[in-house]
Amino acid sequence: MFEALEELTPDLEELYRDLHAHPELAFQEKRTAAIVADRLTAQGWEVTAGVGQTGVVGILRNGEGPTVMLRADMDALPVLEQTGLPYASTVVATDSSGAQVPVMHACGHDVHVVSLLGACALLAGDPKAWSGTIIAVFQPGEESGYGAAAMVDDGLFERFPVPDIILGQHVGPGPAGMVGTCSGTVMGATDSVTVELFGRGGHGSRPEGAVDPVVMAASLVLRLQTVVSRSVAAKEPVVVTVGALHAGTTAAVIPDSATLAINVRTPTEEVRTKVMAAIERLVEAEAVAAGATTDPAITSVYYLPPTVNDAASTERVAAAHRAYFGDGLVISIPPTTASEDFGLLSTAAKVPSVYWFIGGIDPETYGKAFMAGRVDEDIPQNHSSTFAPVIQPTLTVGVRTFVTAALDWVGAQVKGNEQ
Repeated sequence: MFEALEELTPDLEELYRDLHAHPELAFQEKRTAAIVADRLTAQGWEVTAGVGQTGVVGILRNGEGPTVMLRADMDALPVLEQTGLPYASTVVATDSSGAQVPVMHACGHDVHVVSLLGACALLAGDPKAWSGTIIAVFQPGEESGYGAAAMVDDGLFERFPVPDIILGQHVGPGPAGMVGTCSGTVMGATDSVTVELFGRGGHGSRPEGAVDPVVMAASLVLRLQTVVSRSVAAKEPVVVTVGALHAGTTAAVIPDSATLAINVRTPTEEVRTKVMAAIERLVEAEAVAAGATTDPAITSVYYLPPTVNDAASTERVAAAHRAYFGDGLVISIPPTTASEDFGLLSTAAKVPSVYWFIGGIDPETYGKAFMAGRVDEDIPQNHSSTFAPVIQPTLTVGVRTFVTAALDWVGAQVKGNEQ
């Protein structure tokens, strides 16, 4: 099957550069979705666009056999790209709040789209190699936390076949060519919370006549750091981050309120319950300590549960990848505190799922950073303004991982690292 990949590769590389240069925010992926739909249609897939607003679903039926769902996310982030690449994004768009923001594929979703399109082309081009049904899902809005839910709410598992297995992958800051798998919980839960603290505005020269929400907010930011260090066991991978703090408009005016945007990562529901209770307790206590007469408002923006890989299915995928790539390139990795909405798909369909990672960093660059003990300092992470996976071997590995995993359900496992 992979004999055709060499011929496809130049086109996939050009498509990647195009998508990277034209990123689109969550639920604005109209251009990307149109490209996806056109290519799937040309390959012979049954295509439905506009699922969950801008999502695309392709179905390829090829006789009797299992049904496999392959998923890629499409959206980009409000980040100003600073990679210096000739195909770097210069896009500016209007976000959901009406603000003008720069846009960048800072999380590698362009890699995901191209990898799945390449896999779709290979599967469509070699029907003798497999039997069953493939469902290709190109999902919008992953970064918003609502994308998977939007597709499910729009009838993803009523309008289309329910799969036997759901497979997904993510490019990350590891060496390109490597594949990482993790059985069980692979990614933690995430809560996005907004906290509004209410004070009493006044003149900057007379703070005694006001209740200053800026001081309240500043104190809360520091106090929240004790949630991890003092409220949960050291063995639990918990992260509490205040990503935004907004208050006031000018130096001489004490504002009436301050707003914090808080992101929380937890490994289990039990730990999440404890952490969220601690945050609520600290928010309320800070308001009391400041003498606020209005209770603070704590609003959940979204919640994503942990992404849990089915153990037996994960071993099947890992075995298929090892058989193709070799044992040295397929490694077991620990859970990450990053989060995804991918797990919502398997929960809604009530079927197992597997999610793995592929590297996107030039192996030589990564190796030098690793030997110097400077991976954190020298290797850009996802969501960084300088995160840019090397085109190869990242793309061809992304295509091959999708295909080899899918074929373990619908076809003969590919062996021997065919080129």
